[in-house]
Amino acid sequence: MLIAAAVCPHPPLLIPATLGAAAGDPPAPLAAVTDTCDQAVRALLAAEPDLIAVVGGGPADREYAPGTAGSLAGYGVPEVIGEGEPALPLSLTVGRWLLARAGIDGGQDGPELLFQAVGQQTAPGDCRKLGIMIAERVARVALLAMGDGTARRARDIEGAPDPQAQEYDEDVAEALAAADARWLARLDPAQDEQLLVAGRPAWQVLAGAATGARLHGHLLCMCCPYGVTYLVASWEQVQAG
Repeated sequence: MLIAAAVCPHPPLLIPATLGAAAGDPPAPLAAVTDTCDQAVRALLAAEPDLIAVVGGGPADREYAPGTAGSLAGYGVPEVIGEGEPALPLSLTVGRWLLARAGIDGGQDGPELLFQAVGQQTAPGDCRKLGIMIAERVARVALLAMGDGTARRARDIEGAPDPQAQEYDEDVAEALAAADARWLARLDPAQDEQLLVAGRPAWQVLAGAATGARLHGHLLCMCCPYGVTYLVASWEQVQAG
């Protein structure tokens, strides 16, 4: 059963190595995103789950072994996140990095880890089914959904917001704030390419995992520093009584 969830973006720039040795502190918008991601991941651990499932976009639907690492070589950085064979896609690589910052490594003293990639073309119904299966794996499941919002916040004129992209992001933010799994489940995959949305499949896996759960949501961050919308949210179980 899903007892907690976090939603985080996966820009490689969150990982300090991508900023270069002389970059110093990350830019303020990135620092704010990282801080709220840390807050959301710590809340997952505080829920005392038996399993933390990290779900994010990839070339195809695929479950990776808990010890699988991720590499930033594709971004010109010789950095490996984790100690296993580097095979994770970017979304799960950043997810693994966020878990490591919270001291979560899948060892005997902590929750079991699951890394699940979901293809960008995966249909909403299949995403939801995958989420239901993840939530049923053990008694207490926490899910970290990795995904960016739109990357079409400006068209034709630099700095001019794209009204359709802005509306999409605001609607997703409202759903995350309300822990509205039903709204996330209705997201149209046809808009993924149109608005350059990377997070839709992971959000719909979360929607499936939340089926039957009573959860309360908090939107921790919404910003668009580089033309891509980053959303951070935390969902926690509603306590009985």
